[in-house]
Amino acid sequence: MKGVIFNAVQDAVEQNLGVDAWDDTLARATVDGSYTSLGNYEDAELVAIIGALPVETGAEIPDRLRWVGIHSVPFLVAAFPQFFEGVTLREFLPALNHMIHPEVRKLYPGATPPDFGITDVDDRTVDLRYVSARQMSVLAEGFILGVAAQLGETVTVEQPAEGHISPNDCVIRVRGLR
Repeated sequence: MKGVIFNAVQDAVEQNLGVDAWDDTLARATVDGSYTSLGNYEDAELVAIIGALPVETGAEIPDRLRWVGIHSVPFLVAAFPQFFEGVTLREFLPALNHMIHPEVRKLYPGATPPDFGITDVDDRTVDLRYVSARQMSVLAEGFILGVAAQLGETVTVEQPAEGHISPNDCVIRVRGLR
């Protein structure tokens, strides 16, 4: 996983819980904690960090992943403002595969972001098919909620049972789009 994601997690923890919370999390996770944005790091390190987050971020791992996604968005907006300017969430979501992830691959060689397929359910709902070997669809839910908040929108997300193909392949339903 690319270091920029670790940088975003660090920022989320420090901005919301304090620098000491980040240092304590790294100590509990027993990881080095020196992450450069262009560096490549094992997914297991992020999993260890998520597991070691303070309980304020959630009692269970899915809650913590969602918290990280939501609270990492301000860092990503500051780093990549061009992706968030003048768009609605409905416009942003299709841009993931067509604009944002190709740019991520250019900026961060070796990056393997998830693939998203988008299907309109109705005029206020889309199904976002999440495909990734990382099995972090709940993190993607958090990013969606965080981007919505950043754009001044309120949406709900869920993973309907009928859309769950495997841990690597599932549907995230986003309701309340403008």
